[in-house]
Amino acid sequence: MSKEYDAEQETFMGVPRKKIPWFPTIDYNKCNFCMECDKFCPHNVYERGENEEKKLIVKNSYNCVVFCRACAKTCAVDALSFPDKKEITKLIKELRKDSESR
Repeated sequence: MSKEYDAEQETFMGVPRKKIPWFPTIDYNKCNFCMECDKFCPHNVYERGENEEKKLIVKNSYNCVVFCRACAKTCAVDALSFPDKKEITKLIKELRKDSESR
C-alpha cells in the first residue's frame, strides 16, 4: 500500500517543504512534448493534458525532490530549468536559522 505524499507535513533539512521553491520550470518555446521527463519522474510532479495547448504542466511542484534535476537530464531539447542550487541552499540555511531562533 503506497503512502500519499503530504507536502504540508513534509520537511527538507528541517524546513517545511512548502517554503522551498525547488521545482522545474518548462520553457514552452523549447518543449516538444516528448514526455520523457514525465515518464522518468516517479514523484507525480507533472500532469499531461490531452486537448490542452500545453500538453505538459508542473502540477504537483512540491512533490519534486529538493535538489533533484534528473528529469531535466532526460530532456533532449533542454526545456526544463531549476532554481539556482546555491540560492536555494542559502534560503534553506536562513529558514533553519530563523526557526531555531524562535
